[in-house]
Amino acid sequence: MAFSCSRLLTSAHLKSTSSILLRGLYTTPRCLATMKVMPYKPPAKEGHDERNMRLNRPLSPHLSIYSIQLTSTLSITHRMTGLALTAYMTGIALGALMLPQPVSAYLAAASLSSGTVFVGKFIMAFPFAYHLTNGVRHLVWDMGKALTIKEVYSTGYVMLGISSVITLLLMGL
Repeated sequence: MAFSCSRLLTSAHLKSTSSILLRGLYTTPRCLATMKVMPYKPPAKEGHDERNMRLNRPLSPHLSIYSIQLTSTLSITHRMTGLALTAYMTGIALGALMLPQPVSAYLAAASLSSGTVFVGKFIMAFPFAYHLTNGVRHLVWDMGKALTIKEVYSTGYVMLGISSVITLLLMGL
């Protein structure tokens, strides 16, 4: 838009009595703004990265500058085991609904090696044991206990030990 400024009324005109009667009060000269119509130009379509490169902004180091911590690793693993459990239970439920025979019949017919059975049992048992023990740890935190850094780390190590024992017990079944 283009603006221009011009005097509406001169000072002498404003001071005259007829001007005061017509306008109702004394005003000082003002600028009148005029606008020029311009066609709309849509903004350039550029992504976040393109904009940062155009503005010569440095690339953020993201996670590469941080050292791996026990707390963040346990948190990420808790989420991943929750997703794994959801996938397992959904798969087993859909298999029970759609397959004509029980899942155990298909496992028996597959004649898997002992190493494959061992890995399969671990894949099924570890997410359950880990998510269970870390969930109990979170419930302890919800009660307002074990919230100092030292206690968070010690409960993390204890939780890893207990989940390992539960995993081994479940694999032995």
